[in-house]
Parts: sequence; C-alpha cells; structure tokens
Amino acid sequence: MTVSTQGLELPGSSRTLRAAVELLSSMRFSISLLTVICIASVIGTVLKQHEPLNNYINQFGPFWAEVFGKLDLYAVYSAWWFLLILAFLVTSTSLCIARNTPKIVADLKAYKENIREQSLQAFHHRAQGSLAETPEAAAQRLGRLLATGGWKVKLQRRETPGGSGWMLAAKAGAANKLGYLAAHSAIVLVCIGGLLDGDLMVRAQMWWGDKTVYNGGGLIADVRPEHRLSERNPTFRGNLLVAEGTQSSTAILNQSDGILLQDLPFAIELKKFIVEYYSTGMPKLFASEIVIHDKATGEKKEARVEVNHPANFKGIEIYQSSFDDGGSTVRLRAQPMNAATRSFEIEGVIGGTSQLSNGDQKLTLEYTGLRVINVENFGTNSPTGVDVRKVDLRSSLEQRLGAANKADAPKTQRNVGPSVSYKLRDEAGQAREFQNYMLPVVLGDGVPVFLMGMRETPSDPYRYLRVPADADGSTDEFFRLRTALADPALRAQAVRRYAARVVDPSRKDLLPQLSASALRALGLFSGAETVPGSAAPGGLQAVADFMESNVPEAERERAGEMLVRILNGALFELLQVARERAGLKPLVSDETTQAFMTQAVLALSDAHFYPAPMVLQLTDFTQLQASVFQVARAPGKTIVYLGCALLILGVFAMLYVRERRLWIWLAPQGQGAQASMALSSNRKTLDADREFEHLRDKLLPRSHP
Repeated sequence: MTVSTQGLELPGSSRTLRAAVELLSSMRFSISLLTVICIASVIGTVLKQHEPLNNYINQFGPFWAEVFGKLDLYAVYSAWWFLLILAFLVTSTSLCIARNTPKIVADLKAYKENIREQSLQAFHHRAQGSLAETPEAAAQRLGRLLATGGWKVKLQRRETPGGSGWMLAAKAGAANKLGYLAAHSAIVLVCIGGLLDGDLMVRAQMWWGDKTVYNGGGLIADVRPEHRLSERNPTFRGNLLVAEGTQSSTAILNQSDGILLQDLPFAIELKKFIVEYYSTGMPKLFASEIVIHDKATGEKKEARVEVNHPANFKGIEIYQSSFDDGGSTVRLRAQPMNAATRSFEIEGVIGGTSQLSNGDQKLTLEYTGLRVINVENFGTNSPTGVDVRKVDLRSSLEQRLGAANKADAPKTQRNVGPSVSYKLRDEAGQAREFQNYMLPVVLGDGVPVFLMGMRETPSDPYRYLRVPADADGSTDEFFRLRTALADPALRAQAVRRYAARVVDPSRKDLLPQLSASALRALGLFSGAETVPGSAAPGGLQAVADFMESNVPEAERERAGEMLVRILNGALFELLQVARERAGLKPLVSDETTQAFMTQAVLALSDAHFYPAPMVLQLTDFTQLQASVFQVARAPGKTIVYLGCALLILGVFAMLYVRERRLWIWLAPQGQGAQASMALSSNRKTLDADREFEHLRDKLLPRSHP
C-alpha cells in the first residue's frame, strides 16, 4: 500500500467544495503550511519578541517598524495569522491521518496471499527451486522457519490440475507504516500543545474576556482588574522579579503594546541570591533560595531554584531566569564640569530618580544600574582580542581615543571594580546615558585614570573621558585644576608665577611677551578666548586653530612646540596656585607629577566636549540583589513531550524500518514440490538485495533465478 498525497474526495458535492476539501486534506497542503510556520519561527527567533516599540524604531526606523508592527512580527507566536496557520495545519494533518489510517490498518492485516503465481515472475527479486517434500510439508516447514526469523506467515491451500498447491505469504517491517501515523500524529500533538502553552488562552481572554494590556506606570497593587489575569488562568508564562528579603505574587506577561499582570496562588520570598563568577566575569552559577507562601493554606515551602533545576508548586513551574539589581543604594559625588556648578553629594536607589538643577535648567537623574564586578581585558590586544562577553574595554577605548600601540599579545583579564550607570534627562525629555567606574584603572601609558563614559543613544558605544587619579587615588586634583582654569584671576596669577620662574632675571624685558603668550594660551585652552571661524569650545583644538589662523605655515611646527611648552608650564603653576588656596603643599616636579599633568592636559581638553554640567562619581553603595524568575503553567507540556517521542519513533520507523513481503508458491512436482519465490520491499537498497540472497539460499537450496 502506498500512502496517498491526494486529499479527501467528497462525492455528490459542488466542484468548489470538493476542491477545497481535497486541498485542505492533502499532504502537499500540510507541507506548505509547515514550511510557512518554519519561516515564521525563524523570524520569531531572530527578531526579539515583545520588546518596547521604541527599541524597534531605533533598530528599523519609523517606517519599517510600523510595517513590521502591522504584520505582528513583534509577537509572532501569538499573532492571529500564526495561530490560524497552526489551526489549519492541525486540521489538514488530522484529515491526512484520518484518510490514510483505514488503508494502513487494512494493509497491516492483509497478507496478500491471493496473489497469482504468474505474478511472482514480475518481481525484481525472484527465484525458483525444487524441494523433496510435498507442497504441504514444505509449506509448513518454511512457514516455521520464517516465523523464527520474525516474519508473520499465512498459508493458503489451492487446488490445481496437478494436485493441491500451497501459497506461503509472509510479511515483516510493518512498523514502517506505523511510523507514518506516529510522525503525523506527532505534528498534531506538538501543535496542540503549542497552542495550549502559547498565548492563545491569554489572547482569548483579551478578545472575549474584557482583558486589556496596561501601558502606564505606578505600583502593581494599583493596577485595575481589567489588566489582571485570574489565578485560575489555565496557561501562562511570565516573569517575576523578587529582591532579597521581599516577596511577590504577581507575574508580568510582556505584550507588544504593554503588559498583563498574572496573579499567582502563592507568593515567592527570596531569602538569598547566590552568584559565582568565572575569571572572565561570566556568571558560573546563580541560584535562589526561596520560600513559597501558599495564599490559601498559609503553607510555607522552602526550595532552591537553579538554572535547569526549577521548583514546582501547584502545577506551576518556577524557573531561574536571570538576576538583576534589587534596589541597591548608591552614594554619588557630583564634580563640576563648569564654573556654574558646585560639588555636592547625593544618594539614590537603583531604579529611582532624583531632581537636579543647573541654574535655571532642571535635570532628572535616573539611576539605571550598579555593577559590582567588571572583568575587562587589559592585555595588549590582537585584532580579534575580545573577551567572552564581547566587552573589551581597553580595545574600545583605544579605538576611540586613537591609541597607536596595537601590538599582538595575550589577553589579561582583570576586575576593575564597581561601576554605576545613570541617565540625565532634561526638561524636554531628552536623555544621555553615563557609565562611571568607581576605581582608577591603569591603561597602557601606566597612569591610573578614572573612566567616565557617555553615549547619546543605547545603540551607540560608550565614549570615555579619562581623568587622571592623584596621589590619593581620587579626582580632587583634576577638578581643582579644572575649577581654577575657569577663574581669570587665578589664570593671571599662574601666568605671573610661570613667567617669573622661567625668565632669566637679567632678561626681564622678555616678561611682557612671555606673559602675554602664556595668558593667551590659557585663555584659548580654557575657552575664555575664541578663534574667529573655529567651532572648538576650547582645549588643544582651539590652540591648534589659533596657530593655523595666526602663524605662517613654515613657522607653525616650531611655534606650536613652544606654545605647548608654555601651556603645560602655565597649567602646572595654575595647579600650584589652586593647591595653595586649598591649604595644600606644592607638588614636587618629578616623573609621577609629569605623567599626571600630561594626562590632565588631555582630559581637560576633552572635557570641553563632555555634554553634562557635572560628573557623578560612585563613592559608596549598598548592594541589594534581585532574582528574576519565570513562572509557567504549561498543561500542554506533556502533550508536546508525547508528540516529540512519537516524532522520534515515527521518523526512525520510516527511515530505518523496511517493509518486506515474501511469497512462495509450492506446486506439486512428482514426489516433491516446485517452489517459486518473490520478495518485495518498499525501498530498493543493497540490504534488500542481500536479504533476498540470504532467504533464497536458506529456503530454496536448489534454486535458480
């Protein structure tokens, strides 16, 4: 029996109805639907599902983001067209099974013993031979012999002009046909299980149960009932964030245009969150020690949840999904980046906000993240030298800051300490994101620097301002110099000291000229003086623009070197003046001070492009961990597992089990019997050839093709 790819044919119906039913129940239609589902699943895998709309706009642009949204590509597995295709696939495959099952069952029962003896000569595998026994005795012996080899045998007696003949019909490998039923039934079961465990039930409640998504803010307890799903919801999958020492009983189901809240019949309390790291900074283990509080009975059950080791309570699986900050407290010190800002300290909670002011400008400080461990690669990098998290801080910095030392060398992983991330949002709602490290980091030049990163949008990489650390391991010296640079009186005082120190007492006539050059250099560098036609707000770029505008090209190199020496000397004196005003001892001019000043000049030059009135440095924190659980009620899981098992068995049976049928016609010939044998197989393979030769030699010793 050959499985038909055609569909059901309805007799006595209209042509259109017959064609529609035939198409729906045909195997080619099922395969086409399965192909479409595979393509849609690829889209759903590649494209992140249920992300905020702004993320898709940033990634694809407004036009394509709207087009993809209309096609429900941001929620493929719950899209109406995807569910409709699944429903059609289940229907079509079920009809295929219903159409072919009676034929397969009938074929499994049939031995086809009524085949004519002349038909045996048409088979590819055929042989003839003579046996000494009578046809009946030979049939009985051969039947027992085949039965010991796993064949199912049926004998039929036929009357012929020469006497009684016997037809022996045997079959083996009937599981091949059962494989067809198992594989197609598996598709139906997997689709039904997927529909049960997917968003179908949630969507149905939104369509007919007056449930709507919630896209506002505020406390979970204040969300109204129309945005909440009942504890008796038969199927769901949501996320639950629980901070250490707290408990929660409401899961969040992300939707493309908002969220739904799922009330649980129990509350999860996080006693302790455990995390261990590899040397690369990747988490090696994260687990949660929890207490489950039953709302109905008050029962308490302790459990430990790890990745791939969920806990189960009342039919709901609790998985360890990830971890996050649970509301850590941070203390920040605001360092001024312009003269209008004053240093101050502020405390906040990760996830919270604070209000700041910069004169008439109002800013909102959003505390977005705290990372206690930051393992970065600080070896000399090869072109492919990145760590496993694709975060190579040294390489990233050097690519953006123009470092020329790109020699190949092994990577060096090192924990550079905590960092804090925050956003500064203006009154118009525009925000910039910042990431600052708490401890200084030693880069290739050997000078410890504080890394202060910023980016305009989340899709951009961070750009870092490198502020040198002073002898006390702080940024006080740099910001003291930064504040003094903005003071005209201190600049003038520093210029007088510098000129008096470098000019020979016997050449006092050079003092006015040197003082004017130094004062001009400091004015350009600080941004107090501007160069006509230049867009540079200050720094070394402003000095370079001044040289191009006022010095002939042939003299620029020599004049530039001299002006830079004057600038460095005046800045050093400016720092000494600032330290004197602060009641500190003068700095000793040694290699360490020289290295600090070199890096400070570069940082002061780059600071003109820092787009914020202040830098917020992390000075202290109290970490509070939180665990992210995925809670799921999945009644279709067992159905899917059964479908997967059937699919494995079905595919194995269809690929590796050959259906074979054997016929032997035994006709009377004198005192013995004349035997004609034929073998058929559903696949022509070398194994079939070898098996026929083996059976021929075993059953018909004196035979010929």
